[in-house]
Amino acid sequence: MATVTPYNQTASKKEQVAEMFNNISKRYDLLNHILSLGIDILRRRKAIKLLQETNPDTVLDVATGTGDFAIEALRLNPTQITGIDISQGMLDMGNIKMKKKGLDSKINLLLGDSENLPFNDNSFDAITVGFGVRNFENLEKGITEMHRVLSNKGKVAILEFSKPRKFPIKQFYNFYFLNVLPAIGKLISKDPRAYTYLPESVNAFPDGKDFVAIMKKCGYTDVKQISLSFGIASIYVGKK
Repeated sequence: MATVTPYNQTASKKEQVAEMFNNISKRYDLLNHILSLGIDILRRRKAIKLLQETNPDTVLDVATGTGDFAIEALRLNPTQITGIDISQGMLDMGNIKMKKKGLDSKINLLLGDSENLPFNDNSFDAITVGFGVRNFENLEKGITEMHRVLSNKGKVAILEFSKPRKFPIKQFYNFYFLNVLPAIGKLISKDPRAYTYLPESVNAFPDGKDFVAIMKKCGYTDVKQISLSFGIASIYVGKK
């Protein structure tokens, strides 16, 4: 897997990703809903439904950002939801959101490294990740860490972009991702690299069967890929 970073810096990918999300944090939610045409909400909802069978008491949302996936996880009726992210700027916006919604006692957002999770083994019954694993500096390390903190018989749902391969979706996708998305992202976020990094990171990500193979290598069982939006995104589920 090629290493793609947001900025041309000597800093690590992890540090650059944190800087990028800090830069766009105040406009992230607006951009996310605009650029996905609101479909991001439906995708998260479908991923959460795939976790319902586990009836989780504890849920971890990795790369939580401003906490939208954590909020969606309330549908599972757990006792506690924890979100973790490396961007303090995103967490600040998330905490404002939780307080406004009266959810700050139910959802706890923490600053931390997804590849070095500060939790004991077998701590969470379900784990979610929404469009975050492609930002990991060491993909296998991050996936393995999630497996470590997942409880026995627990389940993970990873939502991530894919590369559609069929005409005409492939052509539309490429035009939108390479032309429209960066232009809108630059205009609204004021960070010209953030939304050119996005398609670059998606292109470099080992999606589909390749990512299923990585999950199995990292210890997950019963791994499946569910294709969404004609192959534009996928949900990957696996059990411990």
